[in-house]
Amino acid sequence: MKIITDENCTTYEQPGHPERPARISMTTEKLWNQTDLPITWSKPVPVPEESLLRAHTREHLARLNEAQDFDADTPYFPKIGDRARASAGAALAALKAARAGETVFSLMRPPGHHATRMQAMGFCYLSNMAIATLEALATGAKRAAVYDFDVHHGNGTEDILLNKPGAAFFSIHQFPCYPGTGGRNVGKNCFNFPVPPATPRLEYRKVLQKALEELKKFKPEVVGVSAGFDAYAHDPLAQETLEPEDFYWLGQSFRGLSLPVFSILEGGYSDDLPELIFAYLMGLDGK
Repeated sequence: MKIITDENCTTYEQPGHPERPARISMTTEKLWNQTDLPITWSKPVPVPEESLLRAHTREHLARLNEAQDFDADTPYFPKIGDRARASAGAALAALKAARAGETVFSLMRPPGHHATRMQAMGFCYLSNMAIATLEALATGAKRAAVYDFDVHHGNGTEDILLNKPGAAFFSIHQFPCYPGTGGRNVGKNCFNFPVPPATPRLEYRKVLQKALEELKKFKPEVVGVSAGFDAYAHDPLAQETLEPEDFYWLGQSFRGLSLPVFSILEGGYSDDLPELIFAYLMGLDGK
């Protein structure tokens, strides 16, 4: 198992904000101290400007350096542009590792799946998954799929990948919930699977399975997983019901695709996040 991370991603915070450095530092500590899963550690790679510009406008990239908040949930921090680029660089490194046959997880912040082509929002500044997916298509992949199991709809990934040839987006999320999108399919390639609040675990898992079956029909050459752990029963930002064994099952399911799969951290705000990520990684690794 390869884990891509960078201690610099823990160097910014807003007191009381749920997207906090401990999400990474606690998980890193958990992974260092366990003995069940052999891990190699790696760093993000630099992101070429052309890779960013496939997903975002020049104006948006410049805006990341302007010292004013983006919205009530998404503050400006000094060097947040650099931190966001590093998170995108970890997604690119994860893509490369998956193509080389490695099992890989990007353990970084900030997350990315709410950042649209022109707007930072929802704790997200750059769309890490869209950047990596467009990179895959630009470097030889004919078909690349995104499976987003974060409890919030990946509106930014959808905004950027909408009707892009060779790309398909599958999002399973609580609805209604932030950001209010994802109630139906859009365009030719963005498929949404809204789940009501407090859906029983087994019913939720059936929806996850249905989305996975639809992804298989697309016959992708590479799969990016936006791994958000906030559908967990005790997450403070949503009202869903999943348990650690469900994230283990998801990991097993992606391993069973027998395709290059790379996973990047999105949401997950409970203190149990390290255990949830570990369960997912164990499933991915076939343990």
